[in-house]
Amino acid sequence: MLTITFSATWWLVLVFIFDVVVRIAAIIIVPRNRRPTAATAWLLAIYFIPLLGVLLFLLIGNPRLPRKRRRKQKLINENIREISEDLAFGTLRPHAPEWFTSIVTLNRTLGAMPLTGDNAAHLISDYQESLDAMADAIGAAERFVHCEFYILQADASTEGFFRALEDAAARGVQVRVLLDHWANRGKPYYRQTLKRLTDMGAEWHLMLPVQPLKGRYQRPDLRNHRKLLVVDGVVAFMGSQNITDSTYNLKKNIKRGLHWVDLMARLEGPVVASVDAVFLSDWYSETDQVLDDERGLFSIHTGPGDLDCQIVPSGPGFEFENNLRLFLGLLYSAQRKIIVVSPYFVPDEALLLAITTACHRGLQVELFVSEEGDQAIVYHAQRSYYETLLRAGVKIWMYKKPYILHSKSMSIDDEIAIFGSSNMDMRSFGLNMEISMLVRGEEFVEELRGVEDKYRNLSRELTLDEWMQQPLRSTVLDNLARLTSALQ
Repeated sequence: MLTITFSATWWLVLVFIFDVVVRIAAIIIVPRNRRPTAATAWLLAIYFIPLLGVLLFLLIGNPRLPRKRRRKQKLINENIREISEDLAFGTLRPHAPEWFTSIVTLNRTLGAMPLTGDNAAHLISDYQESLDAMADAIGAAERFVHCEFYILQADASTEGFFRALEDAAARGVQVRVLLDHWANRGKPYYRQTLKRLTDMGAEWHLMLPVQPLKGRYQRPDLRNHRKLLVVDGVVAFMGSQNITDSTYNLKKNIKRGLHWVDLMARLEGPVVASVDAVFLSDWYSETDQVLDDERGLFSIHTGPGDLDCQIVPSGPGFEFENNLRLFLGLLYSAQRKIIVVSPYFVPDEALLLAITTACHRGLQVELFVSEEGDQAIVYHAQRSYYETLLRAGVKIWMYKKPYILHSKSMSIDDEIAIFGSSNMDMRSFGLNMEISMLVRGEEFVEELRGVEDKYRNLSRELTLDEWMQQPLRSTVLDNLARLTSALQ
């Protein structure tokens, strides 16, 4: 009987060979179709902590959805483009700037809905008022309610919303609900919420479920971050707010006294069909059901307003980062003023360059963020950009704690705005499914400026002198967090 033994020297040789193979493979595999910064961050992680780095890369190294879901998204985009090619979507406002027309074309090329006219959009900045307004709209439903939210919890604050869903279902209204799996799993009221949806007769599904035993799996930190509600194809809501208490019912938030500040918009007009098309595409992605009888693009309703609106979905199901390219186009097109509200502001090189270039072009640039953060790594990564922004001339407003400013918007000059669920960070650009709305209309921008003024009155300005007094430990934490933000 032959016995083979390995000495310590042979084990060292095998470990060395394995290490060399991993490093060479990483150089070949990691940079492919990936940002240089992200590739560098992954290579550093693999080189300095090989075992953990490789495991993390295998777990979350692929920022794209599974091939089957990407094929679905491509089919959806082609279908929407085909059926909307010759449809009229209201009368557009005259004399649009050439740059605005090119932005609309960019969005359409990347998978956005058509630009629609004759729309009305009203902003709701009070948290409970927004929940009540959505409940009222559901209360008037006659045919269907399409509800899609990143976080959905049946609690004391959302009681009116859920009661309206129950009443609608009892009247025979078709209630369909989508909620993100990972964002809700294990959170307060999760099981109670699902039971309540089931008991009322709603048809509900989890978005991006991580259930490998059921054959459903993708990168576990991909999220469907959209927040939207469509009632009968006539009224829609979208924005930054989840269906939950302003504390998110988390003990750590309640202990710190944290409350979320959000912004939603109530929409009427042809743009409602575009919002519904996003819901229908997500419904198809999760269920394989094509709801031909309720396809929003075939039910165009003229609204009471005069706004031009374009819905821009984005996320890992698309080939390009639709929201990032839209933001960049707007930043470079602005001529006088840019006001950005983004609770999680962690820009890539292109976005940082666009914002600082706007300052160098002589534009007034303001950024609203929260004074206190709820996510430590993102909070510190965001802070690492403050010095560069302040030196360029960006005016930074910090919404005073214990409130978390969670709204997401950008106003350009006096006529153009972007509004929705997308933050200006790496996660929203590459990992989250988001929905944004491009709006042309002075009346909407004026209303948004009113919200911005309200935020300004509740914020304090961060100055460069104050920032330069930060202790060394904070600077170290900020810089380390900045490195981790590139791991996509």
